[in-house]
Amino acid sequence: MWHGMFLFLLGLLTGFAEPRFANMRMGLAAHLEGVMNGTFLIALGAIWNHIRLSPRAKTIAFWSALFSTYANLLVTTLAAVFGTAALSPITAAGHTGQAWQETLVTVGFMTIGITVVAFSLLVLWGLRSKAPH
Repeated sequence: MWHGMFLFLLGLLTGFAEPRFANMRMGLAAHLEGVMNGTFLIALGAIWNHIRLSPRAKTIAFWSALFSTYANLLVTTLAAVFGTAALSPITAAGHTGQAWQETLVTVGFMTIGITVVAFSLLVLWGLRSKAPH
């Protein structure tokens, strides 16, 4: 839950920087990612003791959740700073970054997306009603 509150705070602070980003719409997205992912981690922390997984699987879920939520704020903020359009045509609004920036942001978002889906499935598995206690 500490990480959730910290990420929430980072999201709030990112909001103060919105006007300084190359792409202010993506800056708003970064702000919202921090606030929403922080809230998500707080909620995940509240149900954590109800997740029934092996110690190894639970550790993987924990670190995957932290990685993906912090990385989401970081990559979205980088996209705002660079003004990239990678995987975000609506928030790009005519912006385009350099090729290496677009590639970096694309790889970042793809990695985050895969990690979020994987740990979500793991947590769902741990929350099933027939999970061993």
